[in-house]
Amino acid sequence: MEAIKKLKPPKTPPKEVEAITKNVEVKKNEFWGWCVLASFLALLVISCGVYTLVKLFPNFLPHNKPAPNRPGPIARNYADALGIAFQFFDVQRSGKLLNNRIPWRGDSALRDGSDRNLDLSKGLYDAGDNVKFGFPMAFTATLLSWAILEYGERMAAAEQLGHAQDSLKWITDFLINAHPSPNELYVQVGDPDLDHECWERPEGMSERRPAAQVNASFPGSDVAAEVAAAMASASLVFKKIDPDYSFTLRTNAEELFAFADLYRGAYSVSIPQVKKFYNSTGYGDELLWAASWLYYATRDPSYLKYLTVINGDVFGNWGDPSWFSWDDKHAGTQVLLARMNFLGEKDGISLDENAKLQMYTRMAQATMCTLLPGSPSASSSRTAGGLIWVSEWNALQYSLAATFLAVLYSDYMATSQVQTLFCDGTTFSSKDLRHFAITQADYVLGKNPMEMSYLVGYGMDYPRYIHHRGSSIPVDSRTNCKEGFKWYDSPEPNPNIPTGAVVGGPFMNETYIDNRTNHRQAEPTTYNSAFIVGLLSGLLTTASVPQSFG
Repeated sequence: MEAIKKLKPPKTPPKEVEAITKNVEVKKNEFWGWCVLASFLALLVISCGVYTLVKLFPNFLPHNKPAPNRPGPIARNYADALGIAFQFFDVQRSGKLLNNRIPWRGDSALRDGSDRNLDLSKGLYDAGDNVKFGFPMAFTATLLSWAILEYGERMAAAEQLGHAQDSLKWITDFLINAHPSPNELYVQVGDPDLDHECWERPEGMSERRPAAQVNASFPGSDVAAEVAAAMASASLVFKKIDPDYSFTLRTNAEELFAFADLYRGAYSVSIPQVKKFYNSTGYGDELLWAASWLYYATRDPSYLKYLTVINGDVFGNWGDPSWFSWDDKHAGTQVLLARMNFLGEKDGISLDENAKLQMYTRMAQATMCTLLPGSPSASSSRTAGGLIWVSEWNALQYSLAATFLAVLYSDYMATSQVQTLFCDGTTFSSKDLRHFAITQADYVLGKNPMEMSYLVGYGMDYPRYIHHRGSSIPVDSRTNCKEGFKWYDSPEPNPNIPTGAVVGGPFMNETYIDNRTNHRQAEPTTYNSAFIVGLLSGLLTTASVPQSFG
């Protein structure tokens, strides 16, 4: 025991213990002070990094928790306008009419496609003529599908969802029949040159109506891809209510996309006759558009890879924003793919694919910045009254297309709780985009210098001399192809009202000449109606959009 005691350290004097203790406390305080400073600096560096990433990529942070779906009250004016707008799809129907809502319309074109042993009697007449152009018809279907997928519940609240689904199916029934084999697609019914030499009701047509096709020898990547987009998007609409029909649409869409990609070429080269009416300026945008819809419809990662790492740089048009239209799908694709960033549908996506998705999102953001009047990059392509205005031919197509994308983007922001849209140093909110959309919609519905609604049938004052064959000729008229021009030249307003038609719209100086011969301003189109249907559905009420189309 004595040996052990010798190993114990000697006792330290009390004064030295006190000094040592104080020194330890000082060192301890200095240590924790440096820790706090280091933590602060680390947090500052991380915050700056995140801010930079968010600045460059607004959707860098995961916004995959949608806001609560608390819809506000239905806007009665937009609900009324929506019910009117849907009627134009009934006005434009071809074939054997079922549950016909338009008293002055009847069966027509029942033998369309018979020269090819096909039933192409359904579908829609394109505009004021009696030709069925497959390219804009398919685009109309894609737009209708997109509107239903995003705003179906709002349509249902306004008692219009059934009409939307019926109108869509009338088109997709035609498109299915127009695709009799994998590398064959009928894209037009009727001779447009012959049709434009006539002025007659579709119920009284007697001229030949040939069906034109694209195939492996005479390709049409643009139109085939657009039909694929229409079928893929529609397959999502019918997925729960008619699974077999949905499967048929999806299968056709995949076949048509493969055909469009393998046999590349513009359909207006294969069918020169169409150049005067719907000339395509390229097919790369349609291939990306179709691949986007097919990815949503199938979740096959090959479509995502196709539109990002394989063809994003090739067809993505990463330059200046473009105007969404039947001929240019870039802006639509950008907003559609931005949806993935906003709502978090990116499981299993590679870093390279995500980088390209960010490029699409940045382009979508740039498009939104061109629309907002207070943005440093705001487009000057607008009237003094604030309407987006790009072309004197069917000016409202571009106004409504841009505004439809704006209300979608606004809802994506609100649903994902993204607070800010950055535009060259100026910030905006989802409410700013929605306000812009409201100004455009209200302009079209009558809040404009003409104090006239460009939606036929809405309000007290709207166009009466519409460039539209069927509505301009009395039902009991028995005029033939040439004789019908007396109604074209008539000083009287159209005897039948094409309810729901959206005419071409005003000139840049905000004037409108209500004259049937003024086809630049007075001719309606089905895709104009599809745009306004989507826009009005988005403005019906405030609510979150679905997180997934599935």
